[in-house]
Amino acid sequence: MSSEFSIGFLPLVDAALPILAFEHGFAAEEGLKLRLVRDVSWATVLDRLLYGHTHAAHMIAPLAIATTLGRGRPAQPLVVPFALGLNGNALTMRPELAALVAPQGQLGDPAQVGDALRKVAGARLAEGNRLRFAVVHRYSSHNYMLRYWLAACGIEPDRDVDITVVPPPFAADALEAGEVDAICVGEPWNSVAVERGAGVIVLATAQIWRRGVEKVLAMRKPVLDERRSEVEALIRAMRRAARQFVGEDMARENAAILARPEYLDGHAGLILRAITDRLCLTRGSQPFHFADFMFQYREAANFPWVSQAQWLYTQMIRWDGGAIDMDDVARAGAVFRPDVYRSALLGTDEPLPAASSKVEGSLARLTAVGAQQGAIVLADNRFFDGRVFDPYEIEAYAASSSRPGR
Repeated sequence: MSSEFSIGFLPLVDAALPILAFEHGFAAEEGLKLRLVRDVSWATVLDRLLYGHTHAAHMIAPLAIATTLGRGRPAQPLVVPFALGLNGNALTMRPELAALVAPQGQLGDPAQVGDALRKVAGARLAEGNRLRFAVVHRYSSHNYMLRYWLAACGIEPDRDVDITVVPPPFAADALEAGEVDAICVGEPWNSVAVERGAGVIVLATAQIWRRGVEKVLAMRKPVLDERRSEVEALIRAMRRAARQFVGEDMARENAAILARPEYLDGHAGLILRAITDRLCLTRGSQPFHFADFMFQYREAANFPWVSQAQWLYTQMIRWDGGAIDMDDVARAGAVFRPDVYRSALLGTDEPLPAASSKVEGSLARLTAVGAQQGAIVLADNRFFDGRVFDPYEIEAYAASSSRPGR
């Protein structure tokens, strides 16, 4: 019998790949006996991982980097051999705020919403009642995407608006209770807020960065070193789950699986919307289709690009303060392990990029890129403000990313 491999997760749609790798038997076919451990906050997911209660975790990508660099707690080296997906989050506002800054019945344009929000934020600041946004963790892509967007629109986070932390399962509750004016969270929690009439989905974070790195599979480096063959088997199983996940014919079945009490404990219909890139922006409205709202398979979506880890590091420095340290740039990049991903899938029919880094935000159209195996075509990966991140020009990029008013 295969030895057990435990994975922590939060009740989010983007925890799908390890869950479906287990439920559809892909892990068992690779000789793995998975145990899935549900938690309620990213802090508890991380604690369970670091103290050895789980072998791996569904995790927000920046948290793996922050933990490795010793930000917020003593450093422990984590590694990321697999990205669980790109995109998948949204910005949901209380209806009265959404009515002031966004069009009805469609997602807003990030620049136009930001321009309108700047005026509202200024008025609220003058009243001594700053707008309050909730993100899921200090070291989350949600926090960095939100801050990136606000700053590009001339709104200074922490000065013009407040940003607080609310774990994903409680985000809709915080919005409904009026504790926050907006939430940036993954599905199904935006849709839960919409169904309650507590929120309106205004933007998808994919509009801020079209191919933004999101959740990853993270583990302590000693676990990878000791159980390398099992980790590679898990990568193969989850890649099979990703291929199956994006097929329309399995969407309803997968939504029903994820909705079970032991997983998301939610409404299968709301989960199905996210899986099929269809969201109801307001209560009672028809589903709105936004292509690639969640992105789990095509264009090497599961490949752990070193450049994406390094972009996250630049945002960590930008918002925590301090200067770029090139040793830390290298350490942050080394958290993502494309070598393990390649080793797991070499010789299969899965395409493998030839490079481990790329210029982020540089593509506006379909572009064929070099492949070690198979063929890879990448699509639009732009940031909404047109900026480009070149991993070989990190210091210049960071220097040009000053905070508003600084």
